[in-house]
Amino acid sequence: MSSTPKQFNYGGQAVIEGVMMRGSRGLSVAVRNPRDEIVIHTEPLNARIYGGGLGKIPFLRGVILLWDALGLGTKALMFSADVAIEEDEVAPNADPAKEGKKDPSEIFAKPAQIATVVVSLALSIGLFFLLPAFLADLLTRLAGSVGLLNTDLATGNTAAISLFTNLVEGFVRLFLVVGYIWAIGLMPDIKRLYGYHGAEHKTINAFESGAELTPESVARFPLEHPRCGTAFLLTVVLVSILFFSVLTILMPALNHWALRLLSRLLFLPVVAGIAYEFIRFTAKYQHWRLIRWLTAPNLALQRLTTREPDRSMLEVAIAAFNEVLALEYETALAEKVLPLDESAPAPEIS
Repeated sequence: MSSTPKQFNYGGQAVIEGVMMRGSRGLSVAVRNPRDEIVIHTEPLNARIYGGGLGKIPFLRGVILLWDALGLGTKALMFSADVAIEEDEVAPNADPAKEGKKDPSEIFAKPAQIATVVVSLALSIGLFFLLPAFLADLLTRLAGSVGLLNTDLATGNTAAISLFTNLVEGFVRLFLVVGYIWAIGLMPDIKRLYGYHGAEHKTINAFESGAELTPESVARFPLEHPRCGTAFLLTVVLVSILFFSVLTILMPALNHWALRLLSRLLFLPVVAGIAYEFIRFTAKYQHWRLIRWLTAPNLALQRLTTREPDRSMLEVAIAAFNEVLALEYETALAEKVLPLDESAPAPEIS
């Protein structure tokens, strides 16, 4: 076995006035409170998902990691909201410990987390998957009524019907996703969130390039990152067009509107798993010209979800990332996960 430490793909997420960073064994959420202090929360991750066998099964791992990422993101948002918003009501010189501030374990309560994830997921599936499928069916019927397409499944070309409907569905879904991202980006609070998103990307890009993690150094790195969740969203949209087109050609009965909607629910995990593997593969081989060409739309879309961060945002992102490194250090060297020299001193925990 090679003694070279294995590179782990660190990830993260922008939260309210802060950044969540995730490693192989733990996560860190750093949030700037109204007193201009950086408040940090850390907790361990499920080692079976990130370091065990489940994390090594292609396609299945994408679905499992996506569900876990939704949960982690929700918990991080709940913590950041408590720190950045609720403290607005606290007197500037008051002691936070005496103001009834919630314990992180209460903020990260499992029932509330699960409920939030389920509701958010249901709304997202309804808006970005079921609605486009429903509208595509209506537009296909309209095309049939004006004579553009023979939509009679008994006499028409089922392959042409399938291709037309799925292309329409894909374009509607793409329009909704891009339009939603653009529209919420006009809100001042979301602009700041996108700034922290940019800080998260720059910090990870700097680390993976071996640069020093200081605001001045990190600021020079690009806003885009190939493993971004925005890239995953666009990949899901594009994969769904191809996947459901082929599936409907093979199973013409899915052209029926009710079965079409049901298939979107049943096969969404499959689409997500394929999209995850595509993102994972392309992130690994970014040095290939073909891969850079294929991922160009993903990186371009990130221009909508990131903003150039200011120094304070970079400080928060760096603090969150350093905390993850420190949290993982003891176990990472033994498991050859953390890409640090074994002779390097242990990071200081702030």
